[in-house]
Amino acid sequence: MNYETTITAEAAESIPADAMTGHREGMSGRSRALLVGALIIFGLLLAIAAYFAFAGGEPTAAGDDNEQAPTVTVVAPGQTTIEGIVEVPGTIAARRSMPVGVVGEGGRVLSVPVDAGDWVSQGQVLAVIDRSVQNQQAAAQAAQIEVAKADASLAQANLDRSLQLVERGFVSKADVDRLTATRDSAAARVKVAQAQLSELRARNARLSVIAPASGYVLERNVEPGQTVGGGSPALFRIARGGEMEMLAQVGETQLASLSQGVMAEVVPTGTQKSFRGQVWQLSPVIDQQSRQGTARIALPYAPELRPGGFATARISSGTVTATVLPESAVLADDEGSFVYVVGEDNTATRRGVTTGMVTAQGLAITEGLSGNEQVVLRAGGFLNPGETIKPRREGERTAAEIDASEAETERNSE
Repeated sequence: MNYETTITAEAAESIPADAMTGHREGMSGRSRALLVGALIIFGLLLAIAAYFAFAGGEPTAAGDDNEQAPTVTVVAPGQTTIEGIVEVPGTIAARRSMPVGVVGEGGRVLSVPVDAGDWVSQGQVLAVIDRSVQNQQAAAQAAQIEVAKADASLAQANLDRSLQLVERGFVSKADVDRLTATRDSAAARVKVAQAQLSELRARNARLSVIAPASGYVLERNVEPGQTVGGGSPALFRIARGGEMEMLAQVGETQLASLSQGVMAEVVPTGTQKSFRGQVWQLSPVIDQQSRQGTARIALPYAPELRPGGFATARISSGTVTATVLPESAVLADDEGSFVYVVGEDNTATRRGVTTGMVTAQGLAITEGLSGNEQVVLRAGGFLNPGETIKPRREGERTAAEIDASEAETERNSE
């Protein structure tokens, strides 16, 4: 806006000289301040120019965002056929664990000839129980047999004599029938006595604790002098044939990919030695709490396979075709696993993926990628969705690296 001054020439002439002098001094101070500010701005511009000169580059032109974009290594993974492996934990156990206890009436243990860790054969005596009283009972029963035999012999002799006299009329027919019955009863008593003796001997034989089958003794829970009976806990535990197994805990999704007869490698905790086995049974039910089932892997006997110990199993689940990426390319947050895919306009786009098994080449991607995309290999954690980058294929050298290599070659040639 234009303003008209109200100061006339006469008024101007009437302004004191001192006031005019102060006005000129104020104008001079503002000029000096403007000059100092200009010098400071000029110095900053010189410093920026010097920085780019010594750094070996030039200031980026305004609006050229691609020149400032970071160089990022990318890879096109493609599709790979890999052998499906399910790695799961579990415990070692005896495939057929046989508890062995007292079969008879029991008594005081006299001796225990075997110990845990021994191999036993079927019918071998594991523990001997006192049978002194039972032996006397068997001896008494044997004597009863002799008594019964004597009575049977006497009854037979009486019958024979009566048969000789019946023809002469000295013995009636009724007497002969009575003597015949007496003879038959005596013979039956002999058989009863013999059966009772056999029963006593069988009971005495059951006093000895014997192995029901050949195998490997896992536990021994009895000592000489101990009194045992029919209600006592198992005295021994035997792994039939020494066969072992691993009870692998498998998630319900992984369990569906397994089948009976597939091979597996088991590595017990505390050792690097692996044992080859075979899945012989898959759990028909899933635990409602853990959502897991059991895969039972049959294993041959080995000293390193101790029942109750932990182990890890790698079970073959067939071959699958999937995209495999190095672990550095796969990121994860609260929303799940994801990778950065580079589009045609060189922008990084986040894409959610589903990871599968871990292989020697990296992580298998089961969902989210076709294998034809350019995936950021490293430094994905420093990118933001939609950020512009300069992609470089893995193994491809940059211009700076090429220049450095050529300079090194020239120095070597000189």
